[in-house]
Amino acid sequence: MTSTAPVAPGGRRWAILAVIAVAQLMVVLDNTIVNIALPSAQVDLGFDDAQRQWVITAYALAFGSLLLLGGRMSDLFGRKRAFVTGLIGFAVASMVGGAATDLVMLVTARAAQGVFGALLAPAALSLLTTTFPGGRERARAFGIFSAIVGAGAAIGLLLGGVLTEYVDWRWCMYVNAVFAVVALVGGLILLPSMQRRGRPQLDVGGTLAASAGLFGLVFGLASAETDGWSSPVVWAFLAAGVVLLGVFVLIQRRVSAPLLPLRVILDRTRGGAYLTVLVLASGMFGVSLFLTFYLQRNLGFSPVLTGVAFLPMVASIVTASTTVPNALLPRLGPKPLVITGLVLGTSAMLWFSQLTVDSTYVVGVLPGLVLMGLGMGTAMSTGINTATLGVQPADAGVASATVNTMQQVGGSVGTALLSSIAGTATAAALTTAPGDPGAATVSGYSAAFTAAAILFAVGAVVCGLLVRGGRPQSATTTETTATTEATASTDSTGLVGAVRDAGGGAVAGATLTLVDPAGRESGRAVSDAEGDFDLRAAGPGDHLLVTGAPGLAPSAQRIVLADGRTTRGDVVLDLVEEPART
Repeated sequence: MTSTAPVAPGGRRWAILAVIAVAQLMVVLDNTIVNIALPSAQVDLGFDDAQRQWVITAYALAFGSLLLLGGRMSDLFGRKRAFVTGLIGFAVASMVGGAATDLVMLVTARAAQGVFGALLAPAALSLLTTTFPGGRERARAFGIFSAIVGAGAAIGLLLGGVLTEYVDWRWCMYVNAVFAVVALVGGLILLPSMQRRGRPQLDVGGTLAASAGLFGLVFGLASAETDGWSSPVVWAFLAAGVVLLGVFVLIQRRVSAPLLPLRVILDRTRGGAYLTVLVLASGMFGVSLFLTFYLQRNLGFSPVLTGVAFLPMVASIVTASTTVPNALLPRLGPKPLVITGLVLGTSAMLWFSQLTVDSTYVVGVLPGLVLMGLGMGTAMSTGINTATLGVQPADAGVASATVNTMQQVGGSVGTALLSSIAGTATAAALTTAPGDPGAATVSGYSAAFTAAAILFAVGAVVCGLLVRGGRPQSATTTETTATTEATASTDSTGLVGAVRDAGGGAVAGATLTLVDPAGRESGRAVSDAEGDFDLRAAGPGDHLLVTGAPGLAPSAQRIVLADGRTTRGDVVLDLVEEPART
């Protein structure tokens, strides 16, 4: 069973969401805002085209390879502490990058941004997960969060264009400090502090295997974009990444305090949600990359006008993500929304695949942007919500980190794969018609969009098969029912198990009380020195189990007890959360 973390009052919850939203926007838009600033930075600092990629790759490598570690650090040492540390570090690294005097200083700053971003991003999402544990408010909150994730890239293009064109490229880095200060002040005031009991345990072997494996994958995919898929280096790093991630899984099955508990990813619906996020990120990066080139090189848009051109997609993402899941997810469950969103994405990619050198923005680009926005808003919000729904509080950080990992790996896969397809198709078109390079380039874009459409279509089928139908359920109900079926024995009606804290330690002296549907006490027990308890109930049926212990947050959860049977279930209590001291 899982526990329910303390929930802040309604008004405070939405204020916390605003703080998280500002921090998440900073992390997301940093990808595209730097892309816009890169040509000016290259001229200013005097590095060549071959060196340019490291400004992007340094961030992706650090961010992608350390996400799981960052998520687990959030679980072990406190979400607020990770959030604040990530904000401060990201802001300082951004200031250093803005003041860079050469390529080495800029690349180092970008790598530092990735390190602190890997700590900040999962902390932000896990704070959202525990602040909005369920219900319509959760759907609405995750809709807003997903709108930021989906729209952040386009906002980065617009903001980067304005800052680069009218101020200076360095402000594309400095602006992060503004976001960070706003989020930091709000976080220090609003976020509760967590008191840690016992010594945190870190899975060192799993951490090394996961970080090295993710590094291999991200570096291999990034190298494929520049060196091509025939490069031995590309395949060596990809193979090493896969092997190391396989070793990581083996380690997670054997250690007592795993970096990524396999229960987080082995749930079928949650696995389908993670895959949904992966597919959407792959396609989204392709849209922003190729459409940016098309708008500027073929339609002659300026950097600022390019950002403005993406606003209809931003509006569609915000509209869909803040309305559709909120209205339909509690009623229909995630399955139809995931399928619908991916089908809309498929339609958008097919629309973009029809672009020619003579296409216009209104007819050739705008309808596809709206379709893509509606698909992203519907499926991304649902995917992130479902991927983090019902996880134990002790796993909230690493579950959130896995979402971010899917986004990062998906973006790397999409950029590398679609760029390779576009380059191959462009070269083939130039061979056929060497006198028309513009048409050959657009032909390459068309091939990439067609491949993205196939990716979305396959994703819709696979994710639709994985995600279970029906309304979303909390983990408490699901796990308790499964436990009842698996471990019930012929005995008097009751519940046996152990009380643990978030780090897995035994909790002695915890009081457990069963309350029946009429509000009457049906049974009471106290855990022993090993945290074990044996709780007898007055009768079967639905009950509310209330658990409390000194220094730990109380838990209230629904369980179903069978007549004449003893159900087995462990209770996990989260750390107590107290207001920050001033």
